[in-house]
Amino acid sequence: MAAAPVGPGAAFFEVLDRHRASLVAALRRGGPEASAQGTRLASRFEDSVGLQMVAHCTTRKIKSNSLKSVKKFALILKILSMIYKLVQSNTYATKRDIYYTDSQLFGTQTVVDDIINDISCMLRVPRRSLHILSTSKGLIAGNLRYIEEDGTKVHCPCGTTAVAVPSNIQGIRNLITDAKFLLIVEKDATFQRLLDDDFCNKMSPCIMVTGKGVPDLNTRLLVKKLWDSFHIPVFTLVDADPHGIEIMCIYKYGSRSMSFEAHNLTVPAMRWLGLLPSDIKRLNVPRDSLIPLTKPDQGKLDSILKRPYITCQPFWRREMEIMAESKMKAEIQALTSLSSDYLSRVYLPNKLKFGGWI
Repeated sequence: MAAAPVGPGAAFFEVLDRHRASLVAALRRGGPEASAQGTRLASRFEDSVGLQMVAHCTTRKIKSNSLKSVKKFALILKILSMIYKLVQSNTYATKRDIYYTDSQLFGTQTVVDDIINDISCMLRVPRRSLHILSTSKGLIAGNLRYIEEDGTKVHCPCGTTAVAVPSNIQGIRNLITDAKFLLIVEKDATFQRLLDDDFCNKMSPCIMVTGKGVPDLNTRLLVKKLWDSFHIPVFTLVDADPHGIEIMCIYKYGSRSMSFEAHNLTVPAMRWLGLLPSDIKRLNVPRDSLIPLTKPDQGKLDSILKRPYITCQPFWRREMEIMAESKMKAEIQALTSLSSDYLSRVYLPNKLKFGGWI
């Protein structure tokens, strides 16, 4: 029988425990860190929810008697009829399943994806209420157990392996964890390296999740469910570049394409753990480990700085300004220039112990 993972001890988690207590207190007050409940539309960005649909947004009409839109109209009706059958029979299908029912008619998977999003937005219901699921690409590891909809008992490992994020997050139940924190890792390569370094055992009890880049819907739903269920601190570990910041913003504030479901997907209480642009200078990361910002990078950074939620995050703004001033970016792997296991042995433990998040 495998020995239970032994973490660093209670004293290590004192700052984390205080952070969690402050988050729970904010929830009780109904402040900006609170989770929003219920479906509603907002006319602006809300720091308690994230990006929301505006109340008077632009709409478009698709008519059955118009040559320009008759095919789109027919495809919407076809997918609506399939959704009706799924709901009536209490069965589920993936977007890929729907596409392959008549791939020649739909043409591309993107056509199906866009129509499903339009229907979900039009009816103001989450996609899972349409009985349409997404294929999961994310992974999860650490101190977590749950039961899937079909009764399968899942015990997430704390070693060098991980399990796939479930395809039906709404169906999982009996979630159990004693984790002190949830760490979202941007890239699969970094996630795997942390597993190889036995990070989950060394920092036990904890949970690690990766969406393997831009997160899919199920990974976002899982992170939200874990936050709503346990209210443990949620941190992100992303590259110190505009793309990594964008991914972090999706977890925390949502995306425009899914703004109609922001209240089910966002975790505004999430914190940026690393890699911070200021850490690059503080740790004396060698310059030859850094990468110059490209013109698209600079454009992306400028775009993020103009977003309304950045006004609520002065420390984030300062980190992005540091990046812009240096005209350099860094991947998490740049820390290996300090030592091969610097990330798991020094960087993350110190950040977690001493509160090095913003």
